[in-house]
Amino acid sequence: MYYVSKRMEIAGSHRLNLDYKSKCQNLHGHNWIVTVFMKSKELNHNGMIMDFTHIKRSIHDRLDHAHINDVVGDINPTAENMAKWICDQLGECCYKVEVQETEGNIATYERD
Repeated sequence: MYYVSKRMEIAGSHRLNLDYKSKCQNLHGHNWIVTVFMKSKELNHNGMIMDFTHIKRSIHDRLDHAHINDVVGDINPTAENMAKWICDQLGECCYKVEVQETEGNIATYERD
């Protein structure tokens, strides 16, 4: 089994839709640290699971300096939902994504 990971810093804004009063319902921003984990039994014809540049273009370039709500569609852009959304964007070779919203606050999505 082959494994790769890529760590990216993504600056962006979002607002959460919550059923309780929270300052996170207001427009605010973070410098998220996103780590993507990929695995595969086989490498592609280029000798890779997925090119790191492709991961960057698919995730970092779409989310960095964006209003995250506009990018992810109808999902509530919590760190947990962002982790799953990122994993889904990268396909079946992506088995885990960690999204650190602030120091010490990390959400992880891992495929079964």
